[in-house]
Amino acid sequence: MHRFIRYFFFGNFFYGICVVSLAIEASMQQQIGLNSIYFYVLLYAGTVLYYLKAYSSSPVSNPTDKRAKWYFKNIRNIRWVKAVMFLIIVAAACYACMTYGKRALSLSPIQYGLLFIFPLAAVLYYGFSFPGIRPLNLREAGWIKPFVIGFVWSGAVTVYPVILKQIESDTIYTYSYLNGIFFIKNWMFITVLCIMFDIKDYAADHNLHLKTFVVRVGLRKTIFSIIIPLVLIGFSAFIVTVIYRRFPVPFILINSIPFIMLIVVAWSLHQRKPILYYLAIIDGQMLVKAACGISAALLIKSPY
Repeated sequence: MHRFIRYFFFGNFFYGICVVSLAIEASMQQQIGLNSIYFYVLLYAGTVLYYLKAYSSSPVSNPTDKRAKWYFKNIRNIRWVKAVMFLIIVAAACYACMTYGKRALSLSPIQYGLLFIFPLAAVLYYGFSFPGIRPLNLREAGWIKPFVIGFVWSGAVTVYPVILKQIESDTIYTYSYLNGIFFIKNWMFITVLCIMFDIKDYAADHNLHLKTFVVRVGLRKTIFSIIIPLVLIGFSAFIVTVIYRRFPVPFILINSIPFIMLIVVAWSLHQRKPILYYLAIIDGQMLVKAACGISAALLIKSPY
């Protein structure tokens, strides 16, 4: 069981579940209906493959880093998993293109731009270069790391479902300011989780001169001056919105749980935690958020 748990979390299969869950939540909150199975297969396999490639690009046997050590020992199995995920992506993408390809012509230039900007940000995060041109690596700007990751994840789970649903159903979706609110809410939520995760990498980031928030201001100030205030600002914005739109109390209570959990988890980071704590508990807040949002939409008539 311990070996399976490591494979599940270190192999990024958990991330695939989180991204699909958040996409389902965003679809239900935006009242567009669920996407086809091909979209979720592409989203899951693409997420797993991206993180596997990022973490296994240069595996090093580092006895102080359990995840790096795991990748070094399991590099052959990881190559097989990457190959399988790649084949799944190709098969699902080809079938989806054959089924919905012509409908994609109805998209506006802005929508095409949205389809490409998030993968571009994901590529630039780890660096991309042309011969003779200085490589651009967004990750090197430590303070911007969590915002880039949050931006990409929010686009994948909030923007993509809407655009792909329009293609699948061959209809024109009317956007409103609520779509922007959902995007920003998911962006800030994932960003806060990334800042928490940087606490684990404090020593490595410090040695690599990556000026993350925790490297710049220290652990205590990161928790009390950055993480908790961001959570409270997001929670306050949520409360103001729901009161203004007269949302039902049960809906408010259920969707308040993720904000409360973020503060509880942030408070727990005073003490050093193992790597699996960050992968299961901190990243697990994405599942908590998705579960609360989906439950509120199912149990209560969505006020959105």
